[in-house]
Amino acid sequence: MNDWNKAIIEEFRANGGKVGGMFEGKPILLLHTTGAKSGKPHLNPVVYTTDGDKLVVIASKAGAPTHPDWYYNLVANPLVTVEVGTEQFQAQAAVVPEPDRTRLYKQMITVMDSFAEYEQKTTRVIPVIALTRVK
Repeated sequence: MNDWNKAIIEEFRANGGKVGGMFEGKPILLLHTTGAKSGKPHLNPVVYTTDGDKLVVIASKAGAPTHPDWYYNLVANPLVTVEVGTEQFQAQAAVVPEPDRTRLYKQMITVMDSFAEYEQKTTRVIPVIALTRVK
């Protein structure tokens, strides 16, 4: 885990899910995945939005030409753990197909406008993932 993510995770946990800096006031969750190749646990802070009772995250990697590693992890191992605020629970991850992918991506832009830039920076279709709580 890089130092930047580590600092966000520490701040998130110390402040009941709230962080400052560029993510101040933004909804953040911690996404626990299992490595697609290694089988090792991974943890990433991710901005989210909601769709009904689902949490929605975007595999933008800030508009890089490739998907983030956590995307490949959850495709290979879709049972994930999510931390929101002080709550932790298991969720089933699923890549959202069109037309909902575009609708939810636009919704994320209203949460954090830099997602519009990410879409412009890459030729790939940026995946949208729905996280459904496992009962």
